Amino acid sequence: MDIDRFLKIEKNLQYISGMRPLFDKKALFSDMTSDYLIPPEPKPFETIRIRFRAAKNNVDRVFCVISGKRELMTRESTDDMFDFYELKYNLEDKRVSYYFEIQIGKILCYYDKRGVTKDIQDRYVFLIVPGFSTPDWAKGAVMYQIYVDRFYNGDLDNDVLTNEYSYIGDYTTKVQDWYKLPAQMGVREFYGGDLQGVLDKMDYLQELGIDVIYFNPLFVSPSNHKYDIQDYDYIDPHFGKIVDEKGELLADGIRENRNASAYINRVTNKTNLEASNQLFQKVVKEAHRRGIKVILDGVFNHCGSFNKWMDKECIYENAEGYEKGAYVSDKSPYRKYFRFHAEDQWPYNPSYDGWWGHDTLPKLNYENSKELYDYILDVGKKWVSPPFNADGWRLDVAADLGHSQEFNHQFWKDFRTAVKEANPNAIILAEHYEDPKPWLMGDEWDTIMNYSAFMEPITWFLTGMQKHSDDFREDLYGNAVVFWNSMRYHMASFTTPSLYVSMNELSNHDHSRFLTRTNKKVGRINTLGSEAASEGINKAVLREAVVFQMTWPGAPTIYYGDEAGLCGFTDPDNRRSYPWGREDHELIDFHKEMIRIHKENPEFLKGSIKQLEAEYNIIGYGRFTSQEQSIVLINNNDHEVKKEINAWEIGIPREAIIKRTLLTSADGYFTDEVEYLVVAGKFTITLPRTSAVILKHKNKQIKKFLQFK
Repeated sequence: MDIDRFLKIEKNLQYISGMRPLFDKKALFSDMTSDYLIPPEPKPFETIRIRFRAAKNNVDRVFCVISGKRELMTRESTDDMFDFYELKYNLEDKRVSYYFEIQIGKILCYYDKRGVTKDIQDRYVFLIVPGFSTPDWAKGAVMYQIYVDRFYNGDLDNDVLTNEYSYIGDYTTKVQDWYKLPAQMGVREFYGGDLQGVLDKMDYLQELGIDVIYFNPLFVSPSNHKYDIQDYDYIDPHFGKIVDEKGELLADGIRENRNASAYINRVTNKTNLEASNQLFQKVVKEAHRRGIKVILDGVFNHCGSFNKWMDKECIYENAEGYEKGAYVSDKSPYRKYFRFHAEDQWPYNPSYDGWWGHDTLPKLNYENSKELYDYILDVGKKWVSPPFNADGWRLDVAADLGHSQEFNHQFWKDFRTAVKEANPNAIILAEHYEDPKPWLMGDEWDTIMNYSAFMEPITWFLTGMQKHSDDFREDLYGNAVVFWNSMRYHMASFTTPSLYVSMNELSNHDHSRFLTRTNKKVGRINTLGSEAASEGINKAVLREAVVFQMTWPGAPTIYYGDEAGLCGFTDPDNRRSYPWGREDHELIDFHKEMIRIHKENPEFLKGSIKQLEAEYNIIGYGRFTSQEQSIVLINNNDHEVKKEINAWEIGIPREAIIKRTLLTSADGYFTDEVEYLVVAGKFTITLPRTSAVILKHKNKQIKKFLQFK
């Protein structure tokens, strides 16, 4: 663009014949980041400052409608482009909601979490919860999810052995080939990954750049996924240490686990259990030494049929130092931990409630046992306290706990109190698929695994696939309008403290691998076979998704192996072993680069977000603070696209230089620096096919750039 055109455009934006420029809706902005709510996590009775942005000399009045009261905001500052309005407000110890009313002559509009709107809906008003804060270390933290059995085998002596015990009707199997794909009923297959393996790969994790390890369950359990806990007090020795080995495997034809003496010794012998807990302490200490936090998986809605409180498999019936389980005896001290329906079937009463009817997953009956209630609260405290010092909990199926919503909320209130008293800096995040807002009011969960406001909209937009690879939706593929509407709707359930620590995953242990979704094959291993998961994949689309992940509000969470090119349909195929020696090193390097960009740019950690583009297969948004601004552009088309972008909307000066810091495309990724001239607040860029671009504002003199050009 030549300088004459630049000056002409600028002139048209100025006052002409005493008339004010047309009302500019795109200039209106506010959110609940530290630039627009000061402080962003206020305490009860604190005085706050609420700020609002409008184009310079462009509006007559701005009101903040707070707790139903209409308050006139004052213009507290101005710059070359914007006026900033402010309201000071004294909080009480209760929630406060607000939105904005803007007047321009006879024009009246409102502003809430959707942006400019003609009406106000309760869902989208801004909400302050005094006293609610989330750990600062978790805001924008890069998390790494490890499914331990499939990560790395560092200790061959603790491997689950073939015929060690029987699980769901058949014997356990020790997998000899690390690279073998999981069987359809692979829950009884064990690859040997363990905590020593995590220690052995700490250098890799640190070099990748992660901030947090999130472990799938580590406690004693008979499955490789360990969501059927056997003993909440101890790390499973198959992940930890077996220092006292004795007993026999099950003979062929014998499937009663009361005869699995080797297994019984391994998981009930306190010598093995204490050694395993000590190894976990070592893992946490080493992670902390490297600046890495550790989050545990808490499965508190149900336990497992092997659990010492139930003991359906008679593992503990004759073990030294253990009480009788509730399945074994009606005199068991754990009788009230479960709901039994037949009072005349002891000993060995099978009539208990199972979660979703699964007798391998007995549902815990908190309402009938204060002892159970207090025990689990103690478990919550124990593992985030010395000597274990974990940094928080991920809560499995957290909304299912208990038999009523009222009870569920009370339990999580008490759980939060217990955990935060033990470790105020611990995080509590929950698995949840529906609206999480009732649990995110500052007194229960900190945040959630972010399906609705991250994984699902991005998956639909980039691939058209459902997160299990169970469906392809042509109407959602590339649909930018649905993408933004979904994001706004579901992000409205979060306050800022929850949003910026939300676990933003592309894949995990419950859904197909994202790289597999890029092939648009609908099915699972029982319909398509495992090999189909790797056919027709598109790494360029994965790179687009990772750019989304590392630049979107929240805590980007990598499912182990995604960074190395691992594929897989939904579980158990998504639980393939990490491909050590067969990694996609280019993808690993790309993840390292994206993690670096994410961590080095504060706007990606705590900054505002604003939509800039929404066309078929094209998304653009800005992440910005008052000091730093970045623009992210995604072109998911199979052809290049030329776009003119409004850089001024996120505070980039009308005369500026912006630098391309990263480009991904069908040909790979590139970090060479390319500069673009912003003229009259806009710049033009050509996006290659299947590409993503990150651009950063640089403070340079435009005159020097123009002279050089």
